[in-house]
Amino acid sequence: MPRMSVFNSPLLLGFDHFERMLDRASKASAEGYPPYNIEQIGENALRITLAVAGFSMDDLTVSLEDNQLVVRGQLEDSPTMAANGEETIFLHRGIASRQFQRSFVLAEGIEVLGANLDNGLLFINLERLQPEPEIRAIKIESGGAGNKGNGPKTIDVQPE
Repeated sequence: MPRMSVFNSPLLLGFDHFERMLDRASKASAEGYPPYNIEQIGENALRITLAVAGFSMDDLTVSLEDNQLVVRGQLEDSPTMAANGEETIFLHRGIASRQFQRSFVLAEGIEVLGANLDNGLLFINLERLQPEPEIRAIKIESGGAGNKGNGPKTIDVQPE
């Protein structure tokens, strides 16, 4: 059965991209690692905090791809060395060291201000820009602009 969309209404012109954004957001929410928080830190300011323990700044990338904030982490595949220079043998390895990609779909008008890494937490600061309301008058042309120069059409209605 085909899926019905609320954006199929003829009154919602040009909103079909919202449906694609919702699909991307639902796919991104299925990811579980790394854990994150989203905080409102001001009237128009947001902060995303990701727990990325064990990752350095060189292991992380933050990019904006078509209104989608993408955070990627990839550790180098080198064996862990102990302080004496010998390779570490793990009896239990519970600290995650796998690569990840976490995506956040951003609404129009959300700007990424910057990111910083502190004590295993990656902070990404965002700001919602407040657009100025725009009012624009549309000139109404006379004549048959919609009729390709054939002149206005009339319909004669005869009373019963």
